[in-house]
Amino acid sequence: MSSTLTVVVPCYNERENISPMVTALDTALVGLPWEVVFVDDNSPDGTADTAREIARRDQRVRCIRRVGRRGLSSAVIEGALSSSADYVAVIDGDMQHDETRIPLMLAACEQGAELAIGSRHVAGGESAGLSSPFREKLSAAGIGLARRLTGAPVNDPMSGFFLLRRDLFERLAARLNGQGFKILLDLILASPQQLKIVEIPYKFRPRAAGESKLDALVMAQFAGMLVDKLLGGALPLRFINFALVGAFGVLINLVVLQLATVAGLSFGVAQTLGTVVAMVANFQLNNQLTYRTQRLKGRNVWRGLALFMVVCSLGAFANIGIARALYAENTGGLLAGFVGAAIGVVWNYAVSATLVWRAR
Repeated sequence: MSSTLTVVVPCYNERENISPMVTALDTALVGLPWEVVFVDDNSPDGTADTAREIARRDQRVRCIRRVGRRGLSSAVIEGALSSSADYVAVIDGDMQHDETRIPLMLAACEQGAELAIGSRHVAGGESAGLSSPFREKLSAAGIGLARRLTGAPVNDPMSGFFLLRRDLFERLAARLNGQGFKILLDLILASPQQLKIVEIPYKFRPRAAGESKLDALVMAQFAGMLVDKLLGGALPLRFINFALVGAFGVLINLVVLQLATVAGLSFGVAQTLGTVVAMVANFQLNNQLTYRTQRLKGRNVWRGLALFMVVCSLGAFANIGIARALYAENTGGLLAGFVGAAIGVVWNYAVSATLVWRAR
């Protein structure tokens, strides 16, 4: 009997690609017992409705509609853990991956590989489907960063197209951070032992419908995940992203302070202006990066910004007060400042998560 296969397709606003995906899988997987699970993050375009309409006619099609939680990595985890098949494949819902390579990936795993990856960067592969030179540079930067920092033995660690045994996925699932858009590298780094990996070349196709989800903020999330892995999960990934955003805010504050001072403003006014601009910038970055899966929209943005500025103002007072108290107890100036800043960051993170971006 042939191995059974679940194809997990994470989706957001992919309504126009659902039917073509089912048709393409039906053609590519002839002779294989398979099913496809569309994991939809409550898309406003009716992605889930389209998938369910097809599911009424085809028992091989399932749909998981997620409300109140979002993110490609967590969608893949949820879809894979809903499977009872021997193997699980992951493919993007935009039709850019070549589904005809899935049988080759399955054969590689049946012959001893633990993980088969659809790769654009081995002989026979091609990345011509990247929509712009910017996306090409973004992808290349991510691949280079992943390989340098982790030593992952793959040529395409940012691929979203791969296949492995379901029981292996289940063993690794508890080690995954489940955040961001690049779960493949997360899987590789989650394994206590180096996995036996085979890369299957494929040609990355142009997107036929919908919009690309890859942008600079996705890459920032990817960088945060690498830092998380390098720290061995000692700190929450969201805290790492929050702290990196805060460091960027300090830079913005200093730049605005310098420009305002050169423009003739007093130091007090310049510092106030720099602080306000930094807070606004930090709020926007955290809304789009740190809390991307529960970001505020519409009128909630203004309410969130006001709360965030209050939280950060209180954090600044705590920072200064603690640093002064430590300095008064003969703690070194740099150490006192560092402890005060660290406590300020922890305060801002904890209260922001509770009040500004609380789960709804």
